Amino acid sequence: MFAPSQPESIFTYGAPALKFGPGARHEIAYDLGRFNARRVLIVTDAGVAATGSPQELADRIGATGVEAVVFDGSRVEPTDASLTAAIDFARANGPFEVVIAIGGGSSIDTAKAVNLLLTNEGELMDYVNVPVGRGQAPANPLLPLIAVPTTTGTGSESTTICVLDVVDQHVKTGISHAALRPTYAVVDPELTITQPAGVTAASGLDILCHALESYTARPFTSYEAKRPEERVPYCGSNPIADLWSEKALTLMSTAFRTAVRHGDDVAAREQMAMAATFAGLGFGNAGVHIPHANAYPIAGQVGDFHPADYPEPDGTTGHGLVPHGMAVSMTAPAAFRFTFEAAPDRHVRAARLLDPDATMTDDPADLLPTVLSSVMRDVGVPSGLAELGFGESDLPALAEGTMKQQRLLATAPREVTEDDVVTILSGSVELW
Repeated sequence: MFAPSQPESIFTYGAPALKFGPGARHEIAYDLGRFNARRVLIVTDAGVAATGSPQELADRIGATGVEAVVFDGSRVEPTDASLTAAIDFARANGPFEVVIAIGGGSSIDTAKAVNLLLTNEGELMDYVNVPVGRGQAPANPLLPLIAVPTTTGTGSESTTICVLDVVDQHVKTGISHAALRPTYAVVDPELTITQPAGVTAASGLDILCHALESYTARPFTSYEAKRPEERVPYCGSNPIADLWSEKALTLMSTAFRTAVRHGDDVAAREQMAMAATFAGLGFGNAGVHIPHANAYPIAGQVGDFHPADYPEPDGTTGHGLVPHGMAVSMTAPAAFRFTFEAAPDRHVRAARLLDPDATMTDDPADLLPTVLSSVMRDVGVPSGLAELGFGESDLPALAEGTMKQQRLLATAPREVTEDDVVTILSGSVELW
């Protein structure tokens, strides 16, 4: 495994201020007072805008004497073009003192990119992670960003990551910097009640993978000691992140299936919202690894697959749509079988938290993959990469895309070669 000559002894932890509970969104107009804002930008998408929640928020803010401008052009699964369009809108209609995101992870990520480019010079690709982009760090402080999630899963309200599809390179990648973390997260479970079953399933699997990947991530002590200027948000599994991940898995063990099957179950929705928040607080510091690294090329190279309960593709990417949580989950069982040897006890404990009644498999390495596959089957996601349209001949190109995600693979508890990735992908073509 890893044998650092000078093991790291320090881990870091960051999180936004948090307000959680039914009706919490109604206090945002009051909370803006702390920022002395005169003009705010609300970032959302057309689907969320159609519910009336963004305009209701704008009206409440306007009643306090603060001007609120609404941008409802966020794209589900953002692209470099959609983020650039949002940035251009914000630059043309500014200045603003606060940015508010209300929507799923796509809207929150769009708001992060807007905030970055409102306050810093240059263009989007200047800040996209290498080797896809130039990986430039922001030179100037960002505006306060208030994140109001309307889906339960992405954790974007807690994290330092903005994910996007770079269309001409056929790859998903991101922007990662501590400055992107929202200032304030307002989690109101009432906003998730209308979330369709398919969206609940995909976003819920994102919660599970956030918790499982951060819990099984490479320990912070396995890295070489860093200088202060070398520290990054993803520092490896650590005692604080572990607590959040364990609690998220416990909540999901009882709430997830219920929320998918009975969307109007308020208690299940609230538990899922809390699990999403907890998992975000965990992985936003420990990091994620192989399933997320695989998800980027899966989403970027998919053919014409389109899931239920999601908007029809607009044709800008030239391919179909695999929701992020679904893409992450497709290779998670095989990935955790691969990582088992790095920390057997952790993998078994994670499985027991997710399903306390699970029967031990003949090979303990199969327990977590078996438990996770059972959840996936129950919530109705595809049975593997084949159902998304991928075959064995597609695996080398997918593996090549995964290997570009070195920022994520560096958090894996084992060294990961391209051959290892092909093996994991091959084991994910048909899960059941």
